[in-house]
Amino acid sequence: MPTKRVLVIDDEADIRAIIRGCLEDIAEWKVFTAASGEEGIQLAITEQPDGILMDVSMPGMSGLEALHKLQEESKTRMIPVVFLTAKALLEEQEIFTTLAIAGVVVKPFDPMTLVDQVTGVFGWNS
Repeated sequence: MPTKRVLVIDDEADIRAIIRGCLEDIAEWKVFTAASGEEGIQLAITEQPDGILMDVSMPGMSGLEALHKLQEESKTRMIPVVFLTAKALLEEQEIFTTLAIAGVVVKPFDPMTLVDQVTGVFGWNS
């Protein structure tokens, strides 16, 4: 199977580092990271990742706003997005079901099972 290319958009440097380490070291995927929605959109356009893991709550442009911009852009509209969120409130889960996203990964996540979780949510099981 060809190497997957994943873009991680999260304002927390520690979270980006943990996810990058897991996906690169365990799955041997190529990982790009961005600290903001704006930066993530630009990277998505230029790098054309196979999937995007994006935090919902970020300063400036939220994950929801970035999702809408990604879906408006012809070069990124077909890239599947998985939201990273620490908030697993029932109301928020209901909102997520109405969005065109591949799924949700709840923080804190277990780094040892993250690759399997991401693979499953994106539907990349071989």
